[in-house]
Amino acid sequence: MSTKMFCGVLCLLAILAVGLSSVWAAEQVKTAPKQDVPRPDGKPADMTKPVQVFILLGQSNMVGLGKIVGGEGSLEHAVKEKKKYSYLADDAGSWTERKDVRYVRVMDGRGGGTQLFNNEWMTVKTCRTIGPEFGIGHPLGNAIDAPVMILKSCIGNRSLGWDLLPPGSERYEFVTKDKQGAEKTLVYAGYKDRPEYWDMDKAKGTATEPPPWLDKAGKVIDWYAGKQYDADVAKAKKVLEELDKYHPGATKYEVAGFFFWQGEKDCGNAGHASRYEQNLVRFIKQLRKDFNAPDAKFVLATLGESTKGSEGPGGMVLDAQLAVDGASGKYPEFKGNVATIYSNPMAQGGSGNGHYGGKAEVYMDVGEAMGQAMVDLLKNKQ
Repeated sequence: MSTKMFCGVLCLLAILAVGLSSVWAAEQVKTAPKQDVPRPDGKPADMTKPVQVFILLGQSNMVGLGKIVGGEGSLEHAVKEKKKYSYLADDAGSWTERKDVRYVRVMDGRGGGTQLFNNEWMTVKTCRTIGPEFGIGHPLGNAIDAPVMILKSCIGNRSLGWDLLPPGSERYEFVTKDKQGAEKTLVYAGYKDRPEYWDMDKAKGTATEPPPWLDKAGKVIDWYAGKQYDADVAKAKKVLEELDKYHPGATKYEVAGFFFWQGEKDCGNAGHASRYEQNLVRFIKQLRKDFNAPDAKFVLATLGESTKGSEGPGGMVLDAQLAVDGASGKYPEFKGNVATIYSNPMAQGGSGNGHYGGKAEVYMDVGEAMGQAMVDLLKNKQ
């Protein structure tokens, strides 16, 4: 072998060695255990300070369908067998309780009433299933030197383009195809319209009025675009109006942030998916207005099954969720106050519609990522 060829082989081997070393290092970073969140110390917060309220909104996965008991995939298994999330349990294996973070969960009840599921200091022992709230609440409780309330107000199977449509949203037209493949133009509902969409008269455009929306008995269906938005906001406001009932000893509060995990239902409707970004921008702004919290931070998580570069309705929803991240630069007014968590790497191959197989680790990992993102935004005074 010539000297020239020998040197070339050595160079090639060196390049391969560096490459393999980089891959190994990347894998080590990927699989290395993250720094554990400390266990709560059991001390109450300084009640002379306003309660820092974080409102959680969305659909079924924000409601939470992660298993607490039941072997593999449950929270008990993750904590006791896999030794993860050790801040949730003490040395004896009992669930810990935070005295500085209040957890309140409300939901629509039948007939327009309110179902109250949680109203206690944050602890797993009062829950049947979990969402991302424990991953969110513990980092916030550790970072904030004031009482904290995690206030969840949501219900499953709701779309941003219809049920959660924020006030001020206008009608728009959308071209689709019928079962025979012929194109037709629809008018999609604006806020307070009903039904979800209807055929457009091209001479009238979006001013085309919808037909009566009746059930089989001929009775007007009691739903409209944005009704769930109105209900979720109203229920959260009711909790805050009776603050001492839900956070004993508290006399004042500030809405410091919002969390949002949603999108499954919009992915099933191309018309809603096409409008998701515009609706999401309005949703963020309207929440801040409705809660008189112009500086409140906003953190959302994408759907676990959605991968960057995807096409179709799922791709449109994902692109919209990534676009509002303040770091993307598309919306300068969101810089430093809106963050998007790309949840696909945490989903363990599961999907939002499948509720991630009930795997508690997915809900915890997404929650921790959302909670840390909020902590980082709160450090930004912008």
